[in-house]
Amino acid sequence: MHRGERRAKRPNVVWSVFVFLVASAVAGALTAGLALPFAGLVGVTTAKAHDSVQYLPQDLETAPLAQKSIIQDADGRVIATLYQQNRTPVTLKQISPIMLKAIVAIEDDRFYEHGALDFKGTLRALLRNQSAGGVQQGGSSITQQYVKQSLINKARTPEEVKEATADTYERKVAELRYAIAVEKQMTKGQILNGYLNLAFFGDRSYGVDAAAWHYFGVHAAKLNLPQAAMLAGIVKNPNGYDPIDNPKRAKARRDVVLRRMQELNIITAKQAQDAIKTPVLNPAAVKVIPNGCANSKYPFFCEYVMAKLKENNAFGKTKEERENYIETSGLVIRTSLDQKAQKAAETSIAEHSKPTDDVIGAVTMVEPGTGLVKAMAQSRPYGAKKGQTAYNYNVEKSYPGGFGGFQNGSTMKAFTIAAAIARGVPTTYRIRSPQTISLGGKTFETCKGPISVASYNPKNSTKTVLDPSMVDAARASTNTYFLQLSQQIGLCPIATIADQLGMYDAQELKPLKQVISYTLGSAGNVTPLMLSNAYATFAARGMYCSPQVITSVTSLKTGKQIPTPGPNCHRVLSPGVADGVNYVLQQVMAKGGTGAKLKFGKSDLAGKTGTTDENKAVWFAGYSTRLAAASVVADADPRLENIINQTFNGKTLHDASGSGTAGPIWEAAMQLALQGLPSTKFVKADDKIIRGNVKDLPYLKGMTPADAAAKLLSMGFKAQMDHGARVDSDAPNGTVAWTNPRQEDGAPAGSTVTLFISNGSKAKPTPPPVTPPTPPVPPATIKPPPNIPTCPPWDPRFPKCKRG
Repeated sequence: MHRGERRAKRPNVVWSVFVFLVASAVAGALTAGLALPFAGLVGVTTAKAHDSVQYLPQDLETAPLAQKSIIQDADGRVIATLYQQNRTPVTLKQISPIMLKAIVAIEDDRFYEHGALDFKGTLRALLRNQSAGGVQQGGSSITQQYVKQSLINKARTPEEVKEATADTYERKVAELRYAIAVEKQMTKGQILNGYLNLAFFGDRSYGVDAAAWHYFGVHAAKLNLPQAAMLAGIVKNPNGYDPIDNPKRAKARRDVVLRRMQELNIITAKQAQDAIKTPVLNPAAVKVIPNGCANSKYPFFCEYVMAKLKENNAFGKTKEERENYIETSGLVIRTSLDQKAQKAAETSIAEHSKPTDDVIGAVTMVEPGTGLVKAMAQSRPYGAKKGQTAYNYNVEKSYPGGFGGFQNGSTMKAFTIAAAIARGVPTTYRIRSPQTISLGGKTFETCKGPISVASYNPKNSTKTVLDPSMVDAARASTNTYFLQLSQQIGLCPIATIADQLGMYDAQELKPLKQVISYTLGSAGNVTPLMLSNAYATFAARGMYCSPQVITSVTSLKTGKQIPTPGPNCHRVLSPGVADGVNYVLQQVMAKGGTGAKLKFGKSDLAGKTGTTDENKAVWFAGYSTRLAAASVVADADPRLENIINQTFNGKTLHDASGSGTAGPIWEAAMQLALQGLPSTKFVKADDKIIRGNVKDLPYLKGMTPADAAAKLLSMGFKAQMDHGARVDSDAPNGTVAWTNPRQEDGAPAGSTVTLFISNGSKAKPTPPPVTPPTPPVPPATIKPPPNIPTCPPWDPRFPKCKRG
């Protein structure tokens, strides 16, 4: 016979349990765990009854109560609540005495008189239910209800929940057996306390304290009579007696509780009547506890915190286990969010963009020397409506909400500057950098060997001097300079530093590709968080700290901290190299630099603009010693297109640049975040960093190439000819016009000096010889003697000159 068929022939469960109780009361079978001699009276054999009891565990194993966790900002203010069950466990002393009396009165008024089973109460309930033709009164004691709630709380799968709530003979018997064990293990007060912390009070409120706070805005210790009566009445049918959706039914049920308390002489008739006259609920007092990051004030930051929490193996072996632990274990998660900086970022975004724009704006702010992520804001808010998004444009694609970044253009030049300075290249180093150069066939050394492309003709987007120094090239963001510099020092040193500063492809979560145009930001997609944190390393004088959004995790129950990754800071650049980078990027903010319009206040500021090919994204990244930030304006809708002719801040963009489009977001955010703080200065770069460890170069202009080369060799340098066309110069044709490095800049010992040969086009013509004028003959003051000629007869200018 199938199991389902056996169940179908069973008598009514309530009736079976009733007779089971009678038999048990007589035989003491539940306590002893023996067979039930009278079970046959209800059509259940002694063997079946014995099987239902004999093998049940003696002790009830309970699971920890699921309770809500909270996420806080850096100052301890709650920014998000996480829970599967909104619960705050409390002790018996933290529950109002009237609440304890109300729940006992309506659920089990003989609670303190009977043991695990209330035979009289069950019989009374059974008789009432039978006469009414339905279930009008429950027969379970508070101990039995505690057992049932504990088994449900322990269930971890839908199957276990179904088994714990099944309307079957076996479950009822199991609960009775467990109830006996509980009564032996716990006091009445402990059972009542456990029950009130477990019970569901409707509208996502579990436990009496969460319910009191939700419905009345008070904690359980402050509940008054009508409030306690309402909560006591809810537990029988939390959905049916919900005071928000069903206020009339809730009031009627509350009043039943009050009358029962009067019947039991717990309260007087006057107290009951006064309580009945009060409204069941004050809607203004209801406090909704938002659940999850979607309901947080900072949903994107919150989701990023959750993503990082789920990476912590201390919370479980799998992401699912970790998520369950985080949402049920009552954790206090302190984060790095600084509400002043966050407000500054949000204000700036609101001033410079609109949610309905075609393109997006985003900015992240990081503290140098700690890696603490202070703020994160973007133009499209969280949601699924028009102008909303679930993507976080500030972070990597490490979880479903991470967008995965954008190409970052010339902001990558900062890493080329760092690598060059680290290799001893002075900031005065000049390279001839015309508007367009040909790099086809040129070899670039990567960490895996040389690479080249057949054809590549990059150009500058800004104008600069023909032979800029590193500072000049940074100020004007000269592409042709930095491409040649990256070829000379190699891509591997640049990529190594970028990697050490936390730069990787945020879309693929792999290292950036070492391509020829690496220094122009086409090696992969990066994020504002990634870039701001990398630039923060320069501000911290070479101390890199991995980005940190979680500063501590503490258990609400024990008060103990749970291990979580803390600050991870280590030196990747020498202070001198970082000072050199700061010196160069500070000039970008000076007059004539691409970031000059973004300079504010008295603090030293450094930064770099960035624009990608076809203007799909524009950037500005910059910092003071206190704060670093990176802002981006980009097309975030596939397929990604040029942002020019798309709307931004409600207007069509006719031009786009790092300084003019993304820069104002950075400027306003930084200015507001630093407002009121003392100004700061960078450490002055060493002269050897600025000029390099150089020797003086000889003056070679106008010398023949052979003589100039010989001179250089004699001083310990190497010489090479520039094989391009001769250059315009005022030096004689075929002689040295200038050198690279320049004579005034000097060059490191043993370095190669390139000789540029003049075409003489600006040379001054040789002037004709000038005959000095003949001095005039002064008039004689003494009469010459006779026969002395008055003119020089040997002078051919005087042919008629004769002696006197």
